[in-house]
Amino acid sequence: MSKAFTTAFLFAAFLVSTHIKAQKLSDKYRPQFHFSPKANWMNDPNGMVFHNGIYHLFYQYYPNDKIWGPMHWGHATSKDLVSWQEQPIALYPDSLGYIFSGSAVVDAKNTSGFGKDGKAPLVAIFTHHDPVLEKQKTGKHETQSIAYSLDDGKNWTKYSGNPVIPNPGITDFRDPKVSWYEPQKKWMMTLATKDRITFYSSPNLKDWTRESEFGVDAGSHGGVWECPDLFPIMHNGKEVWVLIVNINPGGPNKGSAGQYFLGDFDGKDFKAYSKETKWLDFGADNYAAVTFSNTGNRRVLMGWMSNWQYANQVPTDPWRSANTVARDLGLKSVGREIYLTSLPVKELNALNTTGFSQKNVNVKGELDLTGKTKNTTGLFRLDFDTKSVGDFSITLANKAGNEMVIGYDKASNQYYTDRSKSGKIDFEKGFGVKHSAPRFSKDAYMDITLIADVASIELFADHGLTIMTDIFFPDEPMSQLTIKSVSGITLDNLKYTGLKPSMGQK
Repeated sequence: MSKAFTTAFLFAAFLVSTHIKAQKLSDKYRPQFHFSPKANWMNDPNGMVFHNGIYHLFYQYYPNDKIWGPMHWGHATSKDLVSWQEQPIALYPDSLGYIFSGSAVVDAKNTSGFGKDGKAPLVAIFTHHDPVLEKQKTGKHETQSIAYSLDDGKNWTKYSGNPVIPNPGITDFRDPKVSWYEPQKKWMMTLATKDRITFYSSPNLKDWTRESEFGVDAGSHGGVWECPDLFPIMHNGKEVWVLIVNINPGGPNKGSAGQYFLGDFDGKDFKAYSKETKWLDFGADNYAAVTFSNTGNRRVLMGWMSNWQYANQVPTDPWRSANTVARDLGLKSVGREIYLTSLPVKELNALNTTGFSQKNVNVKGELDLTGKTKNTTGLFRLDFDTKSVGDFSITLANKAGNEMVIGYDKASNQYYTDRSKSGKIDFEKGFGVKHSAPRFSKDAYMDITLIADVASIELFADHGLTIMTDIFFPDEPMSQLTIKSVSGITLDNLKYTGLKPSMGQK
């Protein structure tokens, strides 16, 4: 980029950032407790890190329009993973290109030498995407670079030696996720390289050595591999390594999605227990999901709540996109298989308002909960469990005739979501459809958690074994709630909780 272009670009960004401060959460379809930027385009969460009591969420951001454009790193912070405060833009495009996805770490040992006066630096590792080289079709337009902050992420200095990893000639060469590998006292980078993952190591975040690759013959290859993550979780006394790989397109319900592998990692090679595809989320709207760094043994994941199939067309204004709620990850065995589980973080309980609970609720036909909920906003959490596993559906509706349906079909042993009548669906031909997901649990027992915001639902079934995340756009708030079962089921414990907006997002 020329200097004149960069100056003009930064000035335009300043004007936009000044404008967005006036935006409110009253915008139609605006999430009330999921993070969304006040205005303009957002996609992948980036650089998520916990430091000095603050969760930092960086994200792909274009401050000049509500469609994808030259990428920056936006920035938001939270003390509780629920209430987010939008901060000034962290990283701007420069002569090496746009600022694509990546990660951030706390360099506690100051291996990089960026620390000063005993203060550990935050180091961001990201992909530079050069649009000029891209047009020249050299295949070398994406490189890996770093920047550091000594004031808790407020200001960043890009490393003068960028890029730290040049491109060897791979068209899609991006999204570095970096973590400290204590057994060998080195940093590990998990990098998406077209249709596989390549691992690099470094003693100092500046000098990188290629270690190995994984995935050419594993998992789903319906699209380009992106936004990976690698981390261990203890399971039955054993360390199991989780490798998340997002893919676009090729998801289980079309468009973009996240897959994962479980296996062993020795600081050089990742060896999967199985090469079969396991999906992180069977809904259409959880992409580029990765975990926060520096959270100890806790693994907290957030994703971009949209899908590249229609992300640029969704009917929101003056912003586009939001993130999922934060989720705690775990592992659960079902027979001989191990699965990754996701559950909403307990911090979300801070949003709870009034509600009701009942035991031994028989549902035969339709159970209308609307009168009991007294909810005019459509924000709620519904929990129930049942030992009589059978067909059921949960319908969110309004007086305009919109319906968002979530349910379970016993004959096919599948959960499903159906947004064919959910409101505005004509902006993309594949949006208003039914999505399905397998039930992995073998138990004659089922538990359900459903979290609803103004324009999204997140289903956590069987203690997080099956996840479905879908966005939708009703003509007015979904204030009606019913549970239906033709065959009949008994809900042993039914609990409805109204949720309040996350005030920090105003």
